[in-house]
Amino acid sequence: MSTKHRYDEVVAENARLRAENTELRAEVERLGRMIDDLTKQVDELRQASFRQAAPFRVPESKRVKDRKRPGRKPGHPGSHRRPPDHIDEHVEVPLAGCPHCGGAVADVRAVTQYIEDLPPVRPHVTELVTYRGTCPRCGSVASTHPLQMSMASGAAGTHLGPQAVAMAAELHHRLGMTLRKICDLFRSAFGLRVTPGGLSQALARAAGKLSAAYESVKARIRGSPAVYADETSWWVGGPGWWLWVFTTPTETAYLVEACRGHTVVQDVLGTRFGGVLVSDCLASYDPIACTKHKCYAHHHRAIADAQVQRPDSPFLNHLRAMLTAAQVLGAGDRTSPGYADLRRRLDGWADTLLGEPRTDPVEEKVANRLRKRREHLFTFLDYDGVDATNNRAERQLRPAVIARKVSCGNKTEAGKRTWEVLTSLAATCQQRAASFIQLVAEAVPLHATPPITER
Repeated sequence: MSTKHRYDEVVAENARLRAENTELRAEVERLGRMIDDLTKQVDELRQASFRQAAPFRVPESKRVKDRKRPGRKPGHPGSHRRPPDHIDEHVEVPLAGCPHCGGAVADVRAVTQYIEDLPPVRPHVTELVTYRGTCPRCGSVASTHPLQMSMASGAAGTHLGPQAVAMAAELHHRLGMTLRKICDLFRSAFGLRVTPGGLSQALARAAGKLSAAYESVKARIRGSPAVYADETSWWVGGPGWWLWVFTTPTETAYLVEACRGHTVVQDVLGTRFGGVLVSDCLASYDPIACTKHKCYAHHHRAIADAQVQRPDSPFLNHLRAMLTAAQVLGAGDRTSPGYADLRRRLDGWADTLLGEPRTDPVEEKVANRLRKRREHLFTFLDYDGVDATNNRAERQLRPAVIARKVSCGNKTEAGKRTWEVLTSLAATCQQRAASFIQLVAEAVPLHATPPITER
């Protein structure tokens, strides 16, 4: 082999090695960037895992940079404490002279203030003596009193009164305090000693007395023109349970069931529900024979997730614009002259966008989602009192989700029944601006008249 030929081979080999070295360097840089990105993601996930007290934390990438000024919008009516509707004590402090030098004071004028405070409270204890005897015709008989909670005596003869039970129900089932904290509050603020177990039993008796009122709430929901439903996981002595909520503007019913199927929805709404069922896209709602509407917030979320992969997709932008236009139209006056024409245009727009299959799999996934719900896509535009989203149900579910972080749910099926009844009635009273405390206090005595229910 000639020297020149050998030289040419060495030069070619050197060039090949240089090119390969350049490629390897580029690959090393790419892998280095990938490692940096993965390390950053691991750090973010590790930090997020330590934030168990902030389950609703918004990721940094989605945080609003230019925050609005806190507080109410400009022009909103101011808020202040209203003067009380009664006066229990009148105190007047005259100004006879200067409090510093004792000299005369001119231009004296009254400055009126109202101080609202909580009076010192101690338990009001009633020693109740009733009698038992034997009637020759009726057998064993006893005298009773409206304050009685039960006929137990002896070691079990000290009972909580109706107001104390009602206050505990308010704190636990409406405001979300744990039974142990309620016991601490009763002891420190009122000098009333009670155990969590005793409180639990008292609330269970109250729930038993109010079962008819709870069933009445479900009956009114069944007759409503629009019902909003949602569900989330629950715990009754173990996993595998589901908390359901069915709500209207004036009623809310919670159910805890070991089932996430359509039978729960069927049991609540019945077989002849004539209203509109608003829900997410869970398949359990599909078999129900009624008019339906699917939550727009879930549709928008699906489109947003797809736009992360296809940020420049005109098709996804058109879908979002169509849903937004429908919401704008729904917020307007349905009796206006152009409403019907705009409604028809929306139908045509939807038919055009969803009519043909998409070649892009990401776009097709979103399109197929809306095709499956095409029949329910604009239901809220055709019925009064129907919202475009399922936010009403999600808002009613949120307090239960917060309570679940503390207690996981219920320990027993008897406890879940108590929770269903009292939490449903507490939420309904709040919607109706009614007193849940009064409802419970009037229902728990031994011979109480059942609460008046609307049919």
